Amino acid sequence: MSSACLREDLASRRVAWLLWGLPALAFVLGGLLDPGARTAVWTTAFLVAGISCVANASRCGRLHCYFTGPLYLLGAVATLLVGLGTVPLEWSWIPAVAIGGTVLAYVPEWVRGRYVNTRGLGGQVTARFDR
Repeated sequence: MSSACLREDLASRRVAWLLWGLPALAFVLGGLLDPGARTAVWTTAFLVAGISCVANASRCGRLHCYFTGPLYLLGAVATLLVGLGTVPLEWSWIPAVAIGGTVLAYVPEWVRGRYVNTRGLGGQVTARFDR
């Protein structure tokens, strides 16, 4: 694993608890709330986690963040639409897809390594995987 990648990885720092741990806790506790409060809590939790993943993917190239960032942002949109009653979807589908998608997002990391460096010489895009 490249020390530069590890140094830039927000998931390897103490701030990870704020960026992903707190939203995960809010997501679990939000499942116990009435639909109006759940909408607010889950939408916020998904937004924080999704934006954090997108930032981490661009910051250090953490591979699973390329998948979980968009997944969580879509989760925020789905939660908001279900909470507003504009999409007739069962609440249980949202955590099922979020948890399943998160687990699947780690598979490429287990196979190829934790980081992908997309900054090559002269700004060329390269695909280098670092363990």
